[in-house]
Formats: sequence, structure tokens, C-alpha cells
Amino acid sequence: MTNQSFHFCGIGGSGMLPLAAIVRASGARVTGSDRALDAGRLGAKFDYLKSLGIGLFAQDGSGLAKGATLVTSAAVEDSIPDVVRARELHLPHLTRPQLLCQLMNAAHASIAVGGTSGKSTVTGMIGWILSACHRQPTVMNGAVMKNFVSPQAPFASALVGDPELFVGEVDESDGSIALYRPTVAVLTNVSLDHHSMEALRTLFGGFLGVARRAVVNLDDPEARMLADEVPADRLLGYGFDSPQAAFTGRNLELLPDGVAFSVDHGGEQHQLRLAVPGRHNASNALAALAAVVALGVPLGEAVAAIERFAGLRRRLETVGTAGGVTVIDDFAHNPDKIAATLATLTAQPGRLLVMFQPHGFGPLAKMGDELAQTFAHGLREGDRLYLPDPVYQGGTVDRSRGSDWLAEAVNAAGGDAQHTPERPRIADALLGEALPGDRIVIMGARDDTLSEFADELVARLAP
Repeated sequence: MTNQSFHFCGIGGSGMLPLAAIVRASGARVTGSDRALDAGRLGAKFDYLKSLGIGLFAQDGSGLAKGATLVTSAAVEDSIPDVVRARELHLPHLTRPQLLCQLMNAAHASIAVGGTSGKSTVTGMIGWILSACHRQPTVMNGAVMKNFVSPQAPFASALVGDPELFVGEVDESDGSIALYRPTVAVLTNVSLDHHSMEALRTLFGGFLGVARRAVVNLDDPEARMLADEVPADRLLGYGFDSPQAAFTGRNLELLPDGVAFSVDHGGEQHQLRLAVPGRHNASNALAALAAVVALGVPLGEAVAAIERFAGLRRRLETVGTAGGVTVIDDFAHNPDKIAATLATLTAQPGRLLVMFQPHGFGPLAKMGDELAQTFAHGLREGDRLYLPDPVYQGGTVDRSRGSDWLAEAVNAAGGDAQHTPERPRIADALLGEALPGDRIVIMGARDDTLSEFADELVARLAP
């Protein structure tokens, strides 16, 4: 991409920042804009982008020039000044997944990670294993990978390596998963999120169908059904419960700070202990191991590497403990992710005081009933749920279902939820209620300030 020029509109987004970093490292000129930058928020993130040699502009069209290609995320509407200016200049326009698929499909070997939940974690695990085994991958992730964080790379959601070995998570929400032609396709699970189940089956089935090898979670009923359509010589199934799995997990032990289990494949058996907790992370590890073995990494080397996987930011991340109260930051935002998080946390002692910020009015309209049931059944008696207003970044979305509606639905299903519109008031309530041994959990997506909120709680808890 040397001598090319790209302008990323919404460059601070979780999927845009790592892609911009990878494109910049390829030798291209990169500029960007973001409404959070215009609002004076998240300064550290934009300082990091500037340190990569990326020029930042107000989101008013001033960053566009002839010869550039505009890149936008799904959150960018056609009325935004950058998009209007690009049309005036007749500039090429790519969506984020269109640019990502160009990079992935051009690689000699690639691993694409899809599914409703676990994509970022599995991508991070694969990236770490390949890196630790000296394969030098390029990795495009939607979350910061702790193994690659350094003072020079505090927002390490991308790893720049050999462009011929490309690893990335791919998204079904906008249908763009159909663009990818990976060497290895990983499917973690299929559950209600952005589309109807029938649409999801079509999208994920096509995703598996075009890959040379398909790594599929056979513990998940929907994924297992799609695996039945994959020729046996291209399928690598994994799971704890399926006798058909080529990669089988056994003797799972849930620990306060991780999981331990054994993995069987092709007559080999290895014991491993992960430093990230929850059954879902044990399943994620099986997916990552199967994917790298499909590319020729010996299983023993891969197991030794994954034991040193440090996890991702905002994935059941312990932010700090003060006054006997632990604050946890988590990205969970759909029913499947929330259920996995709550199952992991409720398996350990300590009351949960949860703040869940819905990631939009649209998701509440689509999956609000399932969210209510998940919280009502996943939280225990004595646990509390606080709901601020949803993320709203403008636009014409239907706002008839808000957090007040969700609180009523949770309570009607037997839970204990309270709608408090403003986050500062929730902070006061959480800190006023928290007792030694309690865990405060901050949950939600599409809002980087949730992590800042968690940090502030820890600071206020400190004596």
C-alpha cells in the first residue's frame, strides 16, 4: 500500500484503530477523524495514533484531499461532513470490512474468526500463539491484546508482522462476513444478536463453505448444525461434549483466576492451565489451538504458548481492588456474552453489583426480551443491576425501548434492576452500597469511557 493515501472517518473505533495502524505500517499515508476527538475525549488513544504518524483532523471534511480513499465504519452516516466532502471530491470510498478483506484475502495464509461471541479473545489467542511460536503474524483485533501492550503500544489491538500471514476477527452484523476467503474459518457459536437466526445461519454457513479448513464449536447446537454441511476432510470440530470433535477438552476445572483442562487431538494429550477464567475461555482456547494446528503449528508448542496468554482489555478484566471491593470491566453486551460473564462470576463467591449500559436503542428493540431474561436468571438473589440510559450517538433510531423499559422487564422476570439515567448517580449508588467481598462489574460496548468509569470507581474506593 506504499504511496497510497487513506482517511479513516471514525478512526478511534475498536475496529478502525487497528486497521489504520496496519495500513500505516504498510507504508501508506493515513489520516483520520473522530467525533470523540472533536469532543475532547479519549486523548490518550488519539495521542497513540499520532505517534504512529497518523494525521488527525476535525470531522468536518478538512482532512479529505484528492488522491485519498475514504474508509468508514458502520457507525458513520452519509450525512457526516467527511462523507459529503469525499463525494464532492469524487474520492473512492471503502467500508472498514471492504478494506480488511482486501488485506486478508491477499495473504498467502489467513485465519478469520467469526461467531456471535468470543471472536476477539480467540483472535488474540491465535495471534499470541503464532507470535510466540515465531510465525510473525499480522493480527487485526477489535480489542487490546495484553500480551502486546508496551509503553510504545498502549492500544495494542493490532500486531504488525508478515502480511502473508493474516489473522483477524470478522463481523456478521453488516453481512460483510461474506467478503472473506480465509484459509481457516473459525466459528465460535451462533446466537441471536444482529440478525434473525435464519439470516445468521446463511451468513455463517457461507463463511465456512469458502474456507479451506473450518474450525467449528461442536458444543454449540447451531454451529454443530452448520458443521454438518462441511465436508469431513475440511472440518476440524472442537468441544468438551461432542464425540465427533477432533479437538476434545476434558477434565475442566474452573479456578478463581483461570481454568485447567486437558486437550486431546490425534492421539496426543496435553494438560494446560489458562490465566483467563470461565468455561467459555476454555472453549475459546480449543478454537485457537485447532486453528493454529490447521496451519501447521505443533500442538505441544501451541499449548505451551497459550498458557502465557494474558487476555484482552475489557474481557472480564480486573481493574483493581480497594477496600475489599473488586472492580471488573467487561465488554459483554448481547445475551450470549452476558450469560457467559455471569456464569463465570457467579461460580465464585462475592455479591455482584452490576452496571450494564445498553449499547444502543436498536439492540434493545431487537434483543431486549432476551437481555431481560438473561439478567433475571443469571444474577443471584442479592445481586443488583443498575441500568443507565443506552449509548446514543445521534441518528434516527427508534427510541421507544430504553433502559427504563429494560429495568421493568428484568424485574418482571424475577430480577432486581434499577434504571438510573445518569452514570455519576450510579457511581454514587455502587460505592455507597459496596461492602468488602463485593464485586462491581461494569458491562457494555461501543463506549470507551466505560473503562474510564471503572478506573474512577477504583480510585474512589481507595482509602
